[in-house]
Amino acid sequence: MSVVKTLGQFIIEKQKDFPYAKGELSRLLRDIGIAAKIVNREVNKAGLVNILGDEGTTNSHGESQKKLDIFANHQFISALTCGGECCLIVSEENDDPIFIESDVSHNAKYIVCIDPLDGSSNIDVNVSVGTIFSIYRRKSTEGKPTLQDALQRGTEQVAAGYIVYGSSTMLVYTTGKGVNGFTLDPSIGEFCLSHPDMKIPEDGYIYSINEGNYINFPDGVKKYIKFCQEEDPSTKRPYSSRYIGSMIADMHRNMIKGGIFLYPPTSSSPKGKLRLVYECNPMAFIIEQAGGRATDGFQRILEMEVESLHQRCSIFVGSENMVRKAEDMMMKYSPEMSQKKTATIKSVIAKAS
Repeated sequence: MSVVKTLGQFIIEKQKDFPYAKGELSRLLRDIGIAAKIVNREVNKAGLVNILGDEGTTNSHGESQKKLDIFANHQFISALTCGGECCLIVSEENDDPIFIESDVSHNAKYIVCIDPLDGSSNIDVNVSVGTIFSIYRRKSTEGKPTLQDALQRGTEQVAAGYIVYGSSTMLVYTTGKGVNGFTLDPSIGEFCLSHPDMKIPEDGYIYSINEGNYINFPDGVKKYIKFCQEEDPSTKRPYSSRYIGSMIADMHRNMIKGGIFLYPPTSSSPKGKLRLVYECNPMAFIIEQAGGRATDGFQRILEMEVESLHQRCSIFVGSENMVRKAEDMMMKYSPEMSQKKTATIKSVIAKAS
């Protein structure tokens, strides 16, 4: 008989990897797991209660908020506030950072950046959605945390993860020592270790991109798509095109089977559309820890400077060989974008100095 190991047990076992944390990080991950169970319950019964559809409001990006968006945001904020280990929250659904000031969080050391419900446009049609989170240690040592505490590079993350609410609900996370996946067992209400030491295949045969925007893509991306579609039995091409419209669902599939997810810049979104702080950085951290690669087509995602909470970013992420091929195409057919990016980086550095 195999031994079932719960998320809580696993976190406690791994606590020795973080002697400086004294259990705070473990409790923080536990709080996120509890909120995920509550959100999962509502996602699974959404069609039976008045929680489907638009709320009639928009978030900081002008996107229509779903009722489940707001519910999930409230649950995660509530869990992190009550848990006492978090001093600052950055959420996709809130324009400004949320500073937690309470007796239990007086000495809190952690910052959580979160997309409470990724892919929420899929809710009404019963397609998988998810949660993405990223955890940092605050840099300031006195008084209240500052905005700068939340504007850290992705390389400073101490943990990141995602929860996918699908045919089964899974929580996948890393603390910089590999990636492990846990499946929610509804019979006991616990996340149980189901995918230990996850590794993304070095190569894959799936590319995920919204090809409806093809005309607006850079030439390098157009060339890469054509490469994926060309027939070449020696490299198992043409590849399969799979695009769900929920980053987590696409990424999770590619994590298991191998593949690449692309959300490149377009003529209407020249900086990309996804958010660096709570979407690209955590997913890049997870994928790199699983042996994959994550860039914006030219630069490693985790090394990008963070200038604002809701900063936009393009992303090429997944199996290492596939991402490298896409990068080669960008360098060859869209070199002007690399030059423009380099100039922008130099300008930012000059202003900072």
